[in-house]
Amino acid sequence: GINAEYGEIFGGYRAFYRSITQASQMRWLGPEKGIVHLAAAALFNGIWDLAARLAGKPLWQLVVDTPPTKLVAMVDWSYLGDVVTEEEAVNMLCVGEEEKQRRIRKLKDEGYPAYITSVGWLGYPDEKVRALTEEKLSEGWTAFKMKVGVNRESDERRAGLMRSLIGPDNTLMMDANQIWDVPTTISRMIPGLTQYNPLWIEEPTSPDDILGHKAISEALAPHGVGVATGEMCQNRVMFKQFLQSGAMQFCQIDSCRVAGVTELLAIMVLARRFGVPVVPHAGGVGLCELVRHYSMIDYIMVSGEMEGRWCELADHLHEHFTDPAVTKTGRYLLPSLPGFSTQLKEESARFYSYPAGICWSNDKGAVM
Repeated sequence: GINAEYGEIFGGYRAFYRSITQASQMRWLGPEKGIVHLAAAALFNGIWDLAARLAGKPLWQLVVDTPPTKLVAMVDWSYLGDVVTEEEAVNMLCVGEEEKQRRIRKLKDEGYPAYITSVGWLGYPDEKVRALTEEKLSEGWTAFKMKVGVNRESDERRAGLMRSLIGPDNTLMMDANQIWDVPTTISRMIPGLTQYNPLWIEEPTSPDDILGHKAISEALAPHGVGVATGEMCQNRVMFKQFLQSGAMQFCQIDSCRVAGVTELLAIMVLARRFGVPVVPHAGGVGLCELVRHYSMIDYIMVSGEMEGRWCELADHLHEHFTDPAVTKTGRYLLPSLPGFSTQLKEESARFYSYPAGICWSNDKGAVM
């Protein structure tokens, strides 16, 4: 067991963090990757949720109210010293109080830019894609993502449909979910899908193939298309290599893939170091609730930029959370409730809990 008091954890957070991620038996299963790192993420996310609740602040505010020297001292910077020092990280995170408050007011007034994924799933027929896209356009959305990877004809037909619906001035993103190898990616994108002017192709190949992403990035650069990846990137060291090598043009952090707030803060600092925008991934249940906090932190404390940055919205299942993600005219509103927005409603937890929840019973007619 962990057997640590709350005060001990935050009194020596880096040491506590390493006691989890560097435990000798866990390193045999990792190190810092796969199922053990997902488990570490769940643990650390829960600890930070507790810290924010005890402080009476939303997670983003707890982080930006913490002095940069203290935050940096909490982060495990192992293996990153060749690209950023702790002193440099402190300097990057130092924002004057007046400027910090200006940025917070801007978020309160305008929200944070979002893009919508829920209009372009592969299983949707063209009629549904059309209806959903037109609905979101009427709500003020300006950035849309579609899935690709079925076959050339289908991909290009659907890309043409999406571009015709959103017009030439709105933003289109494409996501291949790791379906291609490097030569196939290049042949499918050039000239086929690049003619529809996507901002990026997301996860075109294996998420572990850093040099493959670099080759794709170099091939697509003359066509004005970037490569977005990171949702399956396993730790800060892999992010470092993606960024160092020019293999990603958009850094897609995920709130549950790496080990919580401090590792993600290190990755955001790395992204700033290499001038790559952070555009969080939020395609799963509850991810939108969590990652919006990171976009707010990035703007307030790390990059100071919103232009050319978005936080993903998958418009499903938010009704099960006590502090659901809220958007208006294509922008995330600033979370205001204490915590990390992770809490399920009691009735949802009871209904879906395995194996005792009604959802798993033999009564097929049961509904929540």
